[in-house]
Amino acid sequence: MKFTIAKEQLIHGLQAVQNIVSSRTTLPVLSNVLLRGENNRLELTATDLDVTVSCGVGAEINKAGAVTVPVKRLFGIVRELGNSEVEIEVDEKNACKIKTGASFYRLNGLAAEEFPPVANFSEKNKIIVPQEKIKGMLRRTSFAVSTDETRYVLNGIYVSLRDQKVTMVATDGRRLALTDEEVEVSQESQAEFIVPTKAINELNRLLQAKGEVEIRFTENQAYFALKTEEGGSIVVITKLVEGNYPNYKQVIPAEASERVPLAREELLQALRRAEIMTSEKSNSVKLSFSKNNLTITANTPEVGEARESIAINYKGKDMAIAFNPAYLMDPLKALDNDEVFLELSDELSPGVVKINGPFIYVIMPMRMS
Repeated sequence: MKFTIAKEQLIHGLQAVQNIVSSRTTLPVLSNVLLRGENNRLELTATDLDVTVSCGVGAEINKAGAVTVPVKRLFGIVRELGNSEVEIEVDEKNACKIKTGASFYRLNGLAAEEFPPVANFSEKNKIIVPQEKIKGMLRRTSFAVSTDETRYVLNGIYVSLRDQKVTMVATDGRRLALTDEEVEVSQESQAEFIVPTKAINELNRLLQAKGEVEIRFTENQAYFALKTEEGGSIVVITKLVEGNYPNYKQVIPAEASERVPLAREELLQALRRAEIMTSEKSNSVKLSFSKNNLTITANTPEVGEARESIAINYKGKDMAIAFNPAYLMDPLKALDNDEVFLELSDELSPGVVKINGPFIYVIMPMRMS
């Protein structure tokens, strides 16, 4: 194999795929990136067997072929090269010669055949959505994914493709985030599956504000193809989390006795300041509602106390409820609406954060000391 490529293009491709590669792996080929060159395109692929990321970039292919080379070393070399164009030639022993200007490197690789094969996905089960929509949905839900590995089924985002919309749900048992967007879903494309955290992190990183994403799936894998603005393409393939997602609908309170409109940014800043006075042992803030006023207090005997007052539009009964401040701030950070609504019934029932749009966040209260 022999090809010439712009340094920027090669760096773009390596940056897209190298995140997934683990430095601690028993299989040497999993530390490598698969380079495949044909038809003036270089395809770079990396995998950890659970998630696979591929990126296609333009290159001048003089001789088609494929090889795998250590991705971190290749990236380290290319990033430091002075010239803007790189020439790479691979011999029959999979040695990769990298030339540019006065620099020469030889990097030992492994045969392309040793690289794990990539799954195929049928054209039938697919939907196409603007990348911006999916990126926004992941931002509004991914913070609520569980990190508790004993509840494996919650270590990902539940995705439902039904009734002409895509719905995403994440929960860790103490809070739940749900959002949906309208999208064209054909009869055979209806499905539900759980996308694991590692793939979500890659998608959060790779999705752009423009262009479309094509989503395909099988029983145990999902495929996300992103078109980049520069005309390149990135594909993320992931194994799905096995198991049945809990019935999240029964967690969402049917109705609340109070619906309080709040300025998102003002509430977020007040919570940030109050959180400073909490500790690991007592990590709750109390929200006390009275006529046109919200008082946020944090009281930690060994640290001290904080009190913040916000003028609000509230005519209901006096009421107090305590929440973990980090859990209450997470949705406020992920949303960009100016106004949010906090729905409450009493101090023991879950609170619900809503916006004028398709988003619901349920948060369990904490005991008030």
